[in-house]
Amino acid sequence: VVQVAEVGELNTALEALGVSGPRPVLVSVGGASGMTPEHLALIDDLIRDHVLPVVERHGVAVVDGGTDSGVMRLFGHARVLTGGRFPLIGVAAVGTVALPGGPAGPDTVALEQSHTGVVLVPGDSWGAESPWLADVATRLADGKPSLTLVIDGGRITYNDVENSLARRRPVLVLAGSGRTADAIAGAAAGEGGADDARARRIVGSPLTRVARLGDFAAVAAVLDALLGVGGGD
Repeated sequence: VVQVAEVGELNTALEALGVSGPRPVLVSVGGASGMTPEHLALIDDLIRDHVLPVVERHGVAVVDGGTDSGVMRLFGHARVLTGGRFPLIGVAAVGTVALPGGPAGPDTVALEQSHTGVVLVPGDSWGAESPWLADVATRLADGKPSLTLVIDGGRITYNDVENSLARRRPVLVLAGSGRTADAIAGAAAGEGGADDARARRIVGSPLTRVARLGDFAAVAAVLDALLGVGGGD
């Protein structure tokens, strides 16, 4: 675990964690809590059997929120179960996580222990990490392909997606995975909703793609195509 105070320290922090670029990067954003057991089981299958083979094939690093919940927990567990060698880097606001041996506040969450490293960034509220997560991925990719995968998610996920698009990072949204991902997918299909204006702006970007959660082959094909271009294969 490495803590930084400003963006200029990110390269040094990544070196301290033993991960170096340039290399392809997959950013995972979205569901932390509130996901159904059915969704979690389906996403677990997707990650283990279809996402991680692409990650290993192209020498991809995975960057996410690093906490022991939802999709982040699934990535950590899948890395262990498959014997994964890829870097799995969490980015979390220091005031939102309970560090090993440290105090745990009522709104803090433990770090997922199978991550290979965590960058702690300034902030005491959920969402403070959003621009930092995008910057870590950009620093690590350093010109290599990168992609943001959107699975489920709450309101902070909109910030994560917008930060990725602002850095010209393609976004793949998994329709059928729940909440924010479904709202964005609905906007792509011309459907309305409470967040339709923000979702429409996201799908209006040529960098945004939508795939169905259950269509594992299509999801893997998009990851393979975008992360393998000039990547580590």
